[in-house]
Amino acid sequence: MKLSLIAKAIGISFTGEDVEIEGIHTLDDASSSQMSFLDNEKYINSLENTRAKAVLCNAAAAHKVPEGCIALVDEEPYLKLALASKLFAPAVIELEGAEPLIGEGSFVSDKAFISKGAIIGKNVKILPGAFVGCLSSIGDNTVIHANVTVYRDCEIGKDCIIHGGTVIGSDGFGFAHTKIGEHVKIYQNGNVVIEDDVEIGANCAIDRAVFGTTRIRRGCKIDNLVQFGHNVDIGEYSILVAQCGIAGSTILGRNVVMGGQSATAGHLTIAPFAQFAARSGVTNDVKDGSKTYGGFPLMEQRSWLKLQAKLARLLKPKIPHVK
Repeated sequence: MKLSLIAKAIGISFTGEDVEIEGIHTLDDASSSQMSFLDNEKYINSLENTRAKAVLCNAAAAHKVPEGCIALVDEEPYLKLALASKLFAPAVIELEGAEPLIGEGSFVSDKAFISKGAIIGKNVKILPGAFVGCLSSIGDNTVIHANVTVYRDCEIGKDCIIHGGTVIGSDGFGFAHTKIGEHVKIYQNGNVVIEDDVEIGANCAIDRAVFGTTRIRRGCKIDNLVQFGHNVDIGEYSILVAQCGIAGSTILGRNVVMGGQSATAGHLTIAPFAQFAARSGVTNDVKDGSKTYGGFPLMEQRSWLKLQAKLARLLKPKIPHVK
């Protein structure tokens, strides 16, 4: 889409070279045919080094836009990003295109729906009520249980098991807010990639990325009722059990273990092999993966247990002595 048309659609004045823009991405990952945005001063270094062809930013940051990149200046760049994201959102369903490819030895229930352009590998089992979206792919020997939903453009690797009711590729929770409190949807135009030998329990939700990919790496084992926010990256062979929640853009190293109802805030990095007890609340980066953590605020699990014991003694009711 021509940059002039994008600017007109989102209400920004535009002068300069009218280039073709193919999509939107982060400052670090945008190519020379994409646009990006800056809404937080902590990413100013990324702005100075971006390869994006155009950047949405406020007037204070405009002078930091590198040579060859076009500054689209507005006092609400995040809101304008939300409006621009809609312009690049793909169709929910493709009515035309190649028929799905089904590999040798695969079983697809006649009550499942396989969309245009989907690719199903060899010896795959897809049970009744399953939905596989446009241009998605499922690797050899994978089992898709009843009522699993795989949105468009998502990839599932080989030898995976996806249990009933799980949704892969639903929209991440992203909104910009107007000055009068209205919520404007940021369209989630990325995808989900699930690598080989992953098992995902029943009724899990794995949100697609805003840009790029939400990724569940090889060998992960996921229990029931686990929520993954957009753009998370779950390290290989990690284990997450019932009712965990991983907020958007958090990165887990390999072999991380998270107990029931534990959760992380967004944009964190968790060291490989770190372990978190049930109901842990992770709000900062975890750099030491050799420990087991627990509680909220997060601390080593031993310290948390000692603290709880001391609190219990302090709160223990005193029984008056009767002669």
